[in-house]
Amino acid sequence: MERRVVITGLGAITPIGNNVEEFWKGIKEGKCGIDEITAFDTTGYKVHLAGEIKGYKAEDYFDRREAKRMDKFSQYAIIAAREAWKDSGLDKEKENMGRVGVILGSGIGGLETIEKDNRALVEKGPDRVSPMYIPMCIGNMAAGNVAIELGAKGESISMVTACASGTHCIGESFRMIKHGYQDIVVAGGTEAPITPSGIAGFSNIKALTQVTDKNRASIPFDKERSGFVMGEGSGIVILEELEHAKARGAKIYAEIVGYGATSDAYHITSPAPGGEGGARAMKVAMEEAGIKPEEVTYINAHGTSTHLNDSCETSAIKTAFGESAKKVMVSSTKGNTGHLLGAAGGVEAVICAKSVEQGFVPATINYKVPDEECDLDIVPNEGRNVDVKYAMSNSLGFGGHNASILLKKYK
Repeated sequence: MERRVVITGLGAITPIGNNVEEFWKGIKEGKCGIDEITAFDTTGYKVHLAGEIKGYKAEDYFDRREAKRMDKFSQYAIIAAREAWKDSGLDKEKENMGRVGVILGSGIGGLETIEKDNRALVEKGPDRVSPMYIPMCIGNMAAGNVAIELGAKGESISMVTACASGTHCIGESFRMIKHGYQDIVVAGGTEAPITPSGIAGFSNIKALTQVTDKNRASIPFDKERSGFVMGEGSGIVILEELEHAKARGAKIYAEIVGYGATSDAYHITSPAPGGEGGARAMKVAMEEAGIKPEEVTYINAHGTSTHLNDSCETSAIKTAFGESAKKVMVSSTKGNTGHLLGAAGGVEAVICAKSVEQGFVPATINYKVPDEECDLDIVPNEGRNVDVKYAMSNSLGFGGHNASILLKKYK
């Protein structure tokens, strides 16, 4: 028997708020978290802006020894997971922790650690590479560290599908509970890519904008868009089997009812023409939910602010939604946060859960110049108070990975 799956806890650390309350307030107010990079000196770089976590000090969250043994991407994941677990009201003393899983993704893993220890290798020799180098940088360590932190002894998995990682993790967690393998899963994504090689690498592949005005840098669907802005942080949701949640009187934000995952099988960085793969992912999610396109109120688009992504995603929505593409509200919140790569899907799932719970559709901020290639209702500059029955979140990753999840207002 297939089981129903609900969201009972939310956690986030983002460029516009270091917890869910601050973050959601920033989304509702149309706050932009993009600014000059402070993590390192960008002299000589073509890119100078990013969406950094504001005022972050590891010692505010961890003891010194603990912080030194974890890369930032793991730290962010633990912070968001602690918040989500607390928010859910779950008690590990009362749960069968063997039925609690963790599926957490990161696009890159411990990039800061990789840079630091490679520098030590080159400058000082092999014996100066830290014994903690490998356990700090490998991409599964966010999932591993969160499982250790919470005592979650079920399936602990890390998925790496570039910018689709967070959404794939949530979708696969949904299936895991739906088909009876786990009762609770801690799911989402985390990323800490604002480092010299991270910025240089994405810059030299021509993915990042070189604009220096922070209010015209990350401008999804705007005709003047010229690339994305790097962001960092983590977004995590607690997924739970419905009857289990009801039995303990849990607060329910939304129900997850559909998940679509497809591959373009086309190109390592470019989306397939017309967004064909993304369109199939959206269709599969709606088919699983058993709904028609006209029932979807809101799509949180991948909307990176690159020329190709936004035009191809517009085409994909038109293909998947047909006539209903004219009516559905589509916004990208990457104008607020920048692009959090593997964490984007986690953070945007938190947005969709709040959107459904509170009846609010976020705006695409800093929008000025309409683009005839992106002619959807992108909710420009002002969010809307509307009843959100179904919200979809899209994530599309390098390598041709596409993922869509569908959330429903819980009744």
